Parts: sequence; structure tokens; C-alpha cells
Amino acid sequence: MKNLILTSALLLSGSAFAGGGSMVPSGNTIASIVANDPNFSTLLAAVQAAGLVDTLNSAGPFTVFAPTNAAFAKIPEADLNALLNDPAQLRALLLYHVVPGRVTAAQVTKLTSAKTVNGANINVSTSGGMVMSNDATVTRADVRASNGVIHVIDTVLMP
Repeated sequence: MKNLILTSALLLSGSAFAGGGSMVPSGNTIASIVANDPNFSTLLAAVQAAGLVDTLNSAGPFTVFAPTNAAFAKIPEADLNALLNDPAQLRALLLYHVVPGRVTAAQVTKLTSAKTVNGANINVSTSGGMVMSNDATVTRADVRASNGVIHVIDTVLMP
């Protein structure tokens, strides 16, 4: 049910229609990578519901700490549904996952915090060779996009 509720309407410029009438961006933007990776279907639906497709398709550059479907599954279903039905709160939450500029893993490991697009800071730390952003572990770093970089995380960041 979560995935059914979460799958809505992403991307814009340079888009091609895919099955079900959803739009899938072409190219190698952050939005395109998220749209074309099944591990990000919940993130895709959230980005669509928050109206952030244009942002993640724009020139950027951005660094996105991208939660997987498993990360979203950690949120109780009622809380997630409430969030998806509150575009302003959802937008603020998602923008908490975005840092202006292209920040690679090598640069992230030298930080203790980073200011997000929503204005709040996230904590950054390293332990045992793992990079943490707040309570989330970076499970895959430096997924390069034409408009930035994605670091895959295992937990949704809560402001």
C-alpha cells in the first residue's frame, strides 16, 4: 500500500512518458537517476508530491543524501502517509536532504556539519570507515549526476 500511495508524478524537461502515465526524465540529472532506480521509488513519489522535480532537474549543483525505500520503510506507515499528504512539511523534510553544491565523499569526510537547502544543518561524522549524516549511514557514495552528486543513505533524515 505504501508504494501505491507513494507513486505519483515526477519529472519535467527532457522527459519521456513511461507506463502508467508517469513522466521519467531523460539524461543524467539527480531527478533522472532517482526516477530510474527502483530502490528510490518512495523518494521519487515524495519528490513528486512535494513539487521538487524541477529543482532536482535544474542545473544545480546539488548534493543529495538520498534515502532508499528501506529507509522510508522505517517510518511508521501512518506518519509517512501524513507526511505525503502535507506538501509543505514534505518539502521541508526533503530539502533537509539537499546540500547546495557538489560535495563528494572525500569532501564530506572532512566536514562536521553541512547547511541544507531548508536552512538547517545536518551533522556529518565518520566512524570505522563509515560516513554518517545524523543517524543515517551512507551506504553508497558519489553517484555522479550532471547536476550534482547523490550519497545513498539508509535512514530518512529528520530535521
